[in-house]
Amino acid sequence: MTLFESTARVPGLPLLSGRTVAMVHEWFGATGGSETVFLAIADLLPHAERLVLWADEGVDTGRLRLSQSWLSRTPLTRSKALALPAMPLVWRTLTSETYDVVISSSHAFAHTVKLGDPAETRHLSYIHSPARYVWSPDFDGRGSHPALRVPRRMLQKADIRLSRHVHAYAANSREVQGRIKRFWNRDAEVVNPPVDVDYFAAAPDPHRHQSRDYLLGVGRWIPYKKFDLIIEIADAAGLPLVIAGSGPEEERLRQLAAAAQVPVHFEVRPPRERLRQLYWGARALLFPAHEDFGIIPVEAQACGTPVLGLRRGGLLETVIDGETGLLVDSREPAPYAAALRRLGELSPQRIQQHARNFSSDHFADRMTRWIEWAIA
Repeated sequence: MTLFESTARVPGLPLLSGRTVAMVHEWFGATGGSETVFLAIADLLPHAERLVLWADEGVDTGRLRLSQSWLSRTPLTRSKALALPAMPLVWRTLTSETYDVVISSSHAFAHTVKLGDPAETRHLSYIHSPARYVWSPDFDGRGSHPALRVPRRMLQKADIRLSRHVHAYAANSREVQGRIKRFWNRDAEVVNPPVDVDYFAAAPDPHRHQSRDYLLGVGRWIPYKKFDLIIEIADAAGLPLVIAGSGPEEERLRQLAAAAQVPVHFEVRPPRERLRQLYWGARALLFPAHEDFGIIPVEAQACGTPVLGLRRGGLLETVIDGETGLLVDSREPAPYAAALRRLGELSPQRIQQHARNFSSDHFADRMTRWIEWAIA
């Protein structure tokens, strides 16, 4: 039997109530999937210390009980790229305290934190991804410049050397599980992130009965999210488009939208309730990006909205092709536009049912099992 084969529900927490526990996370933004995961794990361990490199402006560190590192008092917090070389040192000087159990939430180098002798301290790490700009510059252009080739190799060696003490890894998806094996030669259990499917499913009646007459793109407006392709798909399909989010590509995307033959409406930083309304009103969520997991496609499916996306990465886990969405092997708009004609084959009820596999309760159960197994 594998770790997660049993369907019996794990009793509630607190877990490890008789041991000292530290929760560790990288920089803490006001919103983000990795922060959501960190807080969901912390909820399972209410007595744990919560340690972060720094918290962005607007984060209520008091309410969230976040203790920041000495890096938070330096100008390096204004540039993650400049702070990157200092992070391995920060993780080794984070605190003089030692703990029985340390759980890191890592998308850069948090998994290298060492807060006790490995013979006495269990170090567990939940991986959102091995640092993309270090290990996967084809995904993240920040590490792709030829001048960074040598520094990147040095960081790769340090990443492996400084994380040998980690006793157990969890990955947010099979995609990331594969990277952990490929880059670090370590095994990992898959524990998908929590998605608040109950909130998105429980829309008021007026939202549920919209005409679903537009396509929707949601996310951060950065190059690898492929919002330029999303505009091209809507244009090829002849359907209106709503783009929700924010990011540095806004001006370029508005220029592309102005040249499109279909209406393109921008929703900048929509509140959560408005985002739910947008999901319920969309004919489909367009998601042609290669993501590690992707919480947004699950939120859309919780609203009965199918996903039209790239047959890569996390969508292979979150979307059932031909049942809850349609996956395309292309970076060109025409195949997506053609696939849109098949959306009538999909059942909104089946789409919503599938989204429940990624609920917060499901995450809590799987995370609890993994922690109990890892400290045994």
